This record gives sequence, structure tokens and C-alpha cells, in this order.
Amino acid sequence: MSLQDILTKHVQEAITSLYNANLESVEFQATRKEFAGDITIVVFPMLRVVKGNPVQIGEAVGQYLVEKVDEVKAFNVVKGFLNVEINDAYYLNFFNEISNQATYGLVTPKEGDNAIMVEYSSPNTNKPLHLGHIRNNLLGYSVAEILKASGKKVYKTQIINDRGIHICKSMLAWKRYGNGETPESTGLKGDKLVGNYYVKFDQEYKNEIQQLVEEGKTEEDAKKQAPILVEAQQMLQKWESGDPETVALWEKMNGWVYEGFDVTYKNLGVDFDKLYYESQTYLLGKEFVAEGLKTGVFFKKEDGSVWCDLTDEGLDEKIVLRSDGTAVYMTQDIGTAIQRIKDFPDVGGMVYTVGNEQDYHFKVLFLILKKLGFDWAKNLYHLSYGMVDLPSGKMKSREGTVVDADDLVEDMAKTAEEISEELGKLDGYTQEEKQELYKTIGLGALKYYILKVDPKKRILFDPKESIDFQGNTGPFIQYTYARIQSILRKSDVDTSAKVTVDLHEKEKELLKQIQLFPEVVQNAAEQHSPALIANYTYDLVKEFNSFYQNVSILGADNDNEKQFRVQLSKVVGNTIKNAFGLLGINVPERM
Repeated sequence: MSLQDILTKHVQEAITSLYNANLESVEFQATRKEFAGDITIVVFPMLRVVKGNPVQIGEAVGQYLVEKVDEVKAFNVVKGFLNVEINDAYYLNFFNEISNQATYGLVTPKEGDNAIMVEYSSPNTNKPLHLGHIRNNLLGYSVAEILKASGKKVYKTQIINDRGIHICKSMLAWKRYGNGETPESTGLKGDKLVGNYYVKFDQEYKNEIQQLVEEGKTEEDAKKQAPILVEAQQMLQKWESGDPETVALWEKMNGWVYEGFDVTYKNLGVDFDKLYYESQTYLLGKEFVAEGLKTGVFFKKEDGSVWCDLTDEGLDEKIVLRSDGTAVYMTQDIGTAIQRIKDFPDVGGMVYTVGNEQDYHFKVLFLILKKLGFDWAKNLYHLSYGMVDLPSGKMKSREGTVVDADDLVEDMAKTAEEISEELGKLDGYTQEEKQELYKTIGLGALKYYILKVDPKKRILFDPKESIDFQGNTGPFIQYTYARIQSILRKSDVDTSAKVTVDLHEKEKELLKQIQLFPEVVQNAAEQHSPALIANYTYDLVKEFNSFYQNVSILGADNDNEKQFRVQLSKVVGNTIKNAFGLLGINVPERM
């Protein structure tokens, strides 16, 4: 039972006993540093059921708690705030209960509960992953891990956009200008090679437009009539009709891209349970449109196109089938969602990790699925996130000005190397150990910098700033973890025995912070926000460093104190490791 649960029960009893009234809930907040106390009960909301002076009500409730509740040793009232001091015994009991729990704060999923499917990444197969995909992948993966830790069964998935005109552009450019080169012959990753041809297409397309304009065409006509674009459109038609040569080229080039993606995912430390491909899902959904036409969810216009009227919900009319009977993205997304529930019948909800430019699309999708009568549609969530900018400005794939994901991960490791060399912290490491550590620090810095920000906010990503060994950064937290491991290596203490000590104020503060972890995990799952985990971990580390500077651990006055402080350090280290695991960040044993 948490401290808040214990106090809630007794405060409610106090209000009934003292005032013969029923209090439904109790509001708590952290006690301000300038006042004595471990937790604060807010008196003002009680005035709804108890008439009187908030200070007098606070005094009366405080007196009741001291007399009746073992955990409460003292109180003070400041205006309408009842600050409660808790006995050391309560914190020591809590600590002894959890000190040997390796997975403290994490909940194992229950058999038979509904699962959640989390979709993220979902790239196009005409270019490598870039900085924007990194935020998407890190967010989706972390939210999946957090949901899992909150007690949910989770499936991770992506839908790969492997068809359409943009794919044909890369294919056509390679066919025209590639001279048969392959990832093997060029030494390039397959996704990079294909991405180069996407850029090449755009260059040639612009040249052709300019030429047509010089010949007297309007810019608008030139854009439509450029031979290279017309040929790409014909290629798409051939692919759709199953032309063997076009399909073979498509399979070959997509194969190169998938191999490239796999390397990037491995470098980023993300994975998937199931892959969906747009080439297999783009025809899904049509049967449900036919069904919805019968039940009145959709209506047909004079030209034969099919629409859904969402004006009652404050949105507009949305097309779901063109007049020629072809599907739009919305149709495909309807079909894919339904297909996923068929594939995984235990799924009761889905999270879509997609940038905020698609907010409207998902509002519409979720509404249509509800109108079609799917019960799980009420548990759909769009994990909408802001763009990532670099100090150097905006990125464009087709112009080749994108920050490539692999390059960024490599650059982060190099930056970590430069800073570590300057600090001179790595004496006695082999070259191999150093390289591994630079990778861990660099990737940790990147992930933490991106995940500590609320998903909805835009990020200006500064690689140098993210690798600082001071402040709210990944390396600062990793360094604290490594420091704790060093303490554990030097100590000869039995970290499994239970101990009783008089708590130092800094020890108590640290225990209060550790106690919050399970609740933070649940809140982060509820809000789909890794930022809550990241910033909690930073607060824990700050609290540990304050303890470390004010209290001697290995030089404690007696064995009992030393044993407790080493155990406390171990639990903090374990909590950092568990929290960072939810962000997909590794912690080094030495630094």
C-alpha cells in the first residue's frame, strides 16, 4: 500500500470522525523545501464537505493522524496546507521490501488481458532513414517498452510504404542511370544507394521542366509533361498490372533497402514483432466500404465516388473511394487496422506513432472505425509528435539535404570520443572497449535528448549539447550509474541483508524519490510520454549526487550505516538501469 493510499484512508476517517462528513478524495503535493514534512495534504478541497477555517481543519486532521497512524510522527500547518512528517520506520520497511527486487517498478503483463499494438517507423522504400525517423523510432519503441512495463502485453509493428510513384521514381532513375550498380559493387548500404537515385530523379526532372519552359510551355504544363515523370507514372501502372519485369526490379531494389533498414534498426536498438507492407494492404478496406455503404456509414456521390459525412462531429466530408473505384490512403488504413485485429485477436487497442502533420487524418480514421461498429476503435491513440530541426535548418529528402540516421549515430559516437578524450576519463581501457563505450554514450545522448522532450513539442537537436557530461543529459546519468557500480565494486558489503538505521535527511529524500518510480511508469504509460521517465531519472540522479556529496558511503561511521548506504546506492543504480531500459538506453558499468 502506498503512502498516499494509507494517508487517504486515514484522512477520510478523520473527516468522518471529526466532522461527520464524507470526503471522496484527498489531494497531495510535494512538501516545499522551506517547510518540515515529507508529504503535504491540501486542505482547501475539504471545504466542499466541511465548513470552517482551513488552518483549524488542518490542525485537527494533523492531530488525528499523529494519534492514530503509526507512520505519522509530526505535522505542521501553513495556511491551507497540512505538512506531514513520516517515521523513518515506514521508509526503512519500504526499502527492505524492494531492495532485492531487480524489476522494482515494472509490472508483468497478466495472462488474458487485452494487448496493445504500437506502430512506429513506417518508412518509404525510396530513401534511407533520417533524423525525423529517429524521433519516430525512439518514441514508438520507448512507448511500447513503457506500456509493457506498466503491465500490458505489447506487439510492435510497422507498415512499410513500398509502393507508389515515389518508389517508381527511384526505380526509373536507377534503370536509366545506374549502369547495373549494386550495394555490393558500390560498397553502399542498399537504402543509401536507392536514396541517391531518388535525388537523381529529382535533378533530372527539374532539368526537363526548365527545358520545356524554355521551349514555351507554362511551368504548370511542364511539370505534368516532363518525360521522366510521365515514364514514372507508366511504370507505376505496369507495377499495378503485375508486369513481370517491373515487379522484378521493384523486388530487387526493395530488397536492398530492407537490408539497409535492418542495419539502421540494429544500430538504433529498435525491433518489431510484425511487419506490414503497403503493397499487400493497399487493396484492403474496399470490402468494408461496401459494407458501410449498406449500413449508411458511407454515401455515394453522382460521379460514383464514396464519402463519409463527418460534419456532425465538426469535421468535413472524407472521400474513401475515388470515382474510378480506387482506394485512397484512408481506405487502406481502415483495412489495415481491421486486418491487424484479425491477425492478433487479443489486441484491444493501437498506438500510431506519426508526426503531427497527420493529426486530422487520424481523427477521421478513428471516427470512421467507430462508425463501422468496431469496439476496439475507442482504444486507438495517435502518438503525435513535433518535427526535429537542426541548427542548420530544414531537411528535404529529394534534394539530398537530409541528416541520415546512420551518419548521425556515427557522428554521435565520434563526438562522445572527442569529449571523453578531453576529459581523460578512460585510462586502462582497450581500444575495443573504448569504441564500444563511445557508441553507448553517443547513442544514449541522442536518445535521451530526444526523449526528454514532451512528444508534442518541436525539438532543435544540438549534438554537442546532448553529449555534455553535466546537466540534464544522457551521459550525465550514465556517468552516475557507472559511479554507483564503482562503489559496489569497492565495497565488501552483503547487499541482500536487511538493516535498520537512523535515516540521514539525504537518505530519506532519496528513498522518497525511489518510491515514486512505479507511479511514474504508470503515468508515462497513460500519457504515452517517455519524457516523464527521462526527467524522473534526472531528478533521481540529482538526488543521488546530493546524497553522495553530503554523506560518506564507504567511510560511514559504522558497519550498519555503510551497509545501508551501499544497498541504497545499489537500488538507485538498479532504478536508473530499469528507467533507461524503458527509453532504450544502455548504461555502462565503467566510464
